[in-house]
Amino acid sequence: MSITAATVLPPRTFRDVWLISAGHGLTHWYPATFYVLLPLIGKELGLSYTQIGFLMSAQHIAGALSNLPGGMLVDAIGKKGYLMAASLFWVGFPYALMSLTHSMWMLVGCVILVGIGNNLWHPAAIPTLAHQYPQRKGLVLSFHGMGGNVGEALAPLAAGALLAWFSWREVVVINIVPGLVMATLILVMVGALGTNQGGKNKKEDKKDGVNAGNDRQWSARQYLHDLGTLMRDRTLMLICISGGFRTLTQVGLMVFLPVYLAYEQGYSPIAVGVCMTVLQVAGFIAGPIAGHVSDKVGRRQVVMSSMVLTGLTIIGMVFAGQSFLFIIFVALVGFFLYAMRPVMQAWAVENTPKRLAGTGVGLQFTILAIGGGIAPATFGIIADTWNVYAGFYFLAGTIIAANLLVVFVPKTAHNPAA
Repeated sequence: MSITAATVLPPRTFRDVWLISAGHGLTHWYPATFYVLLPLIGKELGLSYTQIGFLMSAQHIAGALSNLPGGMLVDAIGKKGYLMAASLFWVGFPYALMSLTHSMWMLVGCVILVGIGNNLWHPAAIPTLAHQYPQRKGLVLSFHGMGGNVGEALAPLAAGALLAWFSWREVVVINIVPGLVMATLILVMVGALGTNQGGKNKKEDKKDGVNAGNDRQWSARQYLHDLGTLMRDRTLMLICISGGFRTLTQVGLMVFLPVYLAYEQGYSPIAVGVCMTVLQVAGFIAGPIAGHVSDKVGRRQVVMSSMVLTGLTIIGMVFAGQSFLFIIFVALVGFFLYAMRPVMQAWAVENTPKRLAGTGVGLQFTILAIGGGIAPATFGIIADTWNVYAGFYFLAGTIIAANLLVVFVPKTAHNPAA
């Protein structure tokens, strides 16, 4: 038993866990910064709610189109460290290009580039962590999720503070520095990441098909066959589609909560940053708790409870208005909304063949990106047609729809403790 445990959880891999989690934080840092800058950009360019929604939908649609090819690329190449470093650079650089934009369509071009680059990260990072810790996927992926929460928590504060001295155009240029540093760090340490994937378990990995991309020629026909196999898996697809609705709720909230606070409530940029940080700090706390509990009691219970409470707290946030309760409800929304994210990722990985790990994550995030692409444009149209509060009720409804789908996930799905 001790030999198996040492093989599954080698102490040296924790360095990789923290490195990958920190890199994940940077992939979320940039969008979180942009959300704080968006009200200023919208006012300068004269954008309506619908135009702001279309802008962010374009980014997620680009992600939806690039996610699956990104997952296939990971399975075929297997150089996960290099792909993660490339993703970090690709995410940061287009934001710097935004400093040159003077029209909505130039801005759309930049966010499309961001959407493509950002989706190389997850197919490389999530299977790497999940397969190094097969008995503790929920907990390890919650650490990865925590990295994203840290990035999203610190970025609004940093952006709000920088806006006190610089224009938004100068901020997006300054903001590229952290991504370049982290991409370089991952490149320097990429050798360690590479050896961890082979090493002592090379024969076992080959048996499972992990190294299939290196041992046999993968063709487009083979990829399509494997993709069809995944898409016919009812359990996996229900988990992914439910996750798509959850992402729809999250993206709609992340895009329009700052706009709502700035336009409707008159908050300053630093105050908007504080509110968004509260949302992420709550998510940071929730991730490891939910991940650990899901490893013990199962994914379904944690996901369903979190979804119900997310819907209720979004409605409570709307009713709270400008009172202090608003901040409390924002924190509760962040806690329950982000608690389920690593759990659903672990749940999906458990129902994906190991040799198709990258493709499976690519498929999952394609569906998530479709949900994210629907959210901003739909919210913007609802807000312009009725009011912004109707948009928040719409988001509460989407998380309820996500929960209904979880009900139909077969209870014979893979048990995390098995």
